Amino acid sequence: MGQPVVHFEIGGKDYKKTMEFFGKVFNWEYNEPDGMPYGMVAAAGEGSIGGGIGPTQDGQDPYVTFYVQVDDLQAYLDKAEAAGGKTVFPPSEIPGVGSFAWLADPDGNKIGLYKPGS
Repeated sequence: MGQPVVHFEIGGKDYKKTMEFFGKVFNWEYNEPDGMPYGMVAAAGEGSIGGGIGPTQDGQDPYVTFYVQVDDLQAYLDKAEAAGGKTVFPPSEIPGVGSFAWLADPDGNKIGLYKPGS
């Protein structure tokens, strides 16, 4: 069995406007963690995954990506590079949650990796 897709993410230049758009289109409701400019979207039922909408960083283009859960971020980044991809964002901790990284496939599609905290 392969690694599961566990989260999606949408980055917008004006993330509040992006949240408003998807809220109107899909009736999404958001929970914004204290002090974080990020709207968490709950899973909408069986077979669904949750996600989030947040701001892009300075100079970053808007994006949509999904996250695959793995047990070792660096090992999967190394596998991606060996298969012709590249590391876009190195392993980084999300305090109290886990850690993540981004890779790009040979066409440049960015995919997130997620490792739950212990």
